[in-house]
Amino acid sequence: MSELHKELSRIEFEMRENSMTHTPVENEMRFYEAVKRGDMDAARTLSTPLGGEGFGVLSTDRLRNLKYHLVITVSFITRFCVEGGMERETAYNLSDLYIRKADLASSPEEINAIHSELITDFTERMAKLKNGSSYCYQVTKCMEYVYDHLHEKLMVSDIAEELGLSVQYLSKLFRTETGLTLNRYILKKKIDAACQMLKYSHYEAVDVGNFLAFSSHSHFIQKFREETGLTPKQYREKYYHSSSGMKAGVEIK
Repeated sequence: MSELHKELSRIEFEMRENSMTHTPVENEMRFYEAVKRGDMDAARTLSTPLGGEGFGVLSTDRLRNLKYHLVITVSFITRFCVEGGMERETAYNLSDLYIRKADLASSPEEINAIHSELITDFTERMAKLKNGSSYCYQVTKCMEYVYDHLHEKLMVSDIAEELGLSVQYLSKLFRTETGLTLNRYILKKKIDAACQMLKYSHYEAVDVGNFLAFSSHSHFIQKFREETGLTPKQYREKYYHSSSGMKAGVEIK
């Protein structure tokens, strides 16, 4: 018998001897489903402290053990939320942020606070999503394509071809479900990304416009001002390294 099998047999014996078992899968699934549907009360009720009863021991170091369990938890939450309609890249980027935050934590108390924070964050986002419009599969895939190609010149015809739909059908479907033309949505997402870059990166406005494939700097300035009421330079001066009192991005209406 290999060393791994011997260790597995030892662990199983000790857990049986001490009447210890892992949390039933159905209990875990109820928790993840609560987060997925944006049910905060259920998510908090079904949530269990990291590393507590029903959790396996992934490391003899207490802090590392909690970090490992947090990574597992946020990974499952991420996948459930994507399945529930959250934009894929938003979900995965959010997951990465919390994992990096946990990696820097120096105490079990910090990990538990991060665990609670991420559950609240994901659940609240899903609640807002459920209270808003729920888009069909084709529109969701279209939105994902736009997100993945924001640094390119996006054409409705290219997106339609990628999704295997006609331009006319995709355009009508997108506007019916979102209230926006696809071109309008693309512009808003590009300006949204530009806002984030101007607030949090060191890139100059001309570089931001180039990264997001605007035809010229003057065109970028014109469209940015139409959406935000400010030029890129004015926006940078007002919000760079100061996000208090402002919601990031441009709200789609």
